[in-house]
Amino acid sequence: MTTANELRALALVCTLTPSPGDSSSDLLAQHVMDQLAANGVKGETVRVVDREVKPGVAVDMGRGDEWPVIRSLLLQADILLIATPIWLGHPSSVAQRVLERLDGELSETDDNGLPHMYNKVATVAVVGNEDGAHKVSADLFQALDDIGFTIPAGGVTYWVGEAMQGTDFKDLDEVPDTVAQTTKQLAGNAAHLARLLRESPYPA
Repeated sequence: MTTANELRALALVCTLTPSPGDSSSDLLAQHVMDQLAANGVKGETVRVVDREVKPGVAVDMGRGDEWPVIRSLLLQADILLIATPIWLGHPSSVAQRVLERLDGELSETDDNGLPHMYNKVATVAVVGNEDGAHKVSADLFQALDDIGFTIPAGGVTYWVGEAMQGTDFKDLDEVPDTVAQTTKQLAGNAAHLARLLRESPYPA
């Protein structure tokens, strides 16, 4: 059971692989959520491809749209994690759809007149087996900042394998130390920033 003071996190996993298929993005997201839990943050994970998220830039696209269910979880969360693979040097199409749906938040405000995503922290996890993690995280962070999220220092963790080969993050026997340490730092910084924003939110 969640207490009033307990921080909450929502991971939106943007793999192209539906459940129950194995997913490197889902695995790295779970590592982040485990580290957030170690920092006292209660978390929930949604594999977006499993839901009927309609195209559009509104918070509700009508009959059959499951984005409003995801949005309700996001409104309760203090920290958002977007986990995505790299495809053709870009975030997945699922991640792009999530950003497009989040665009609807620009016209939605709280009782103080601020967009709902103000005072929320955004983080990113990226996997792939060729270069592109910095570019993908830059694309996501710019969009998330535009929507109103606050980005912590060290707000991304990633694993990128060698080009022209088939090993995925989920195929590794163990997580590389550098990835594990980066993930741990991300979680600690995100939880710290979320607590600061909870105690001292942006002014109206």
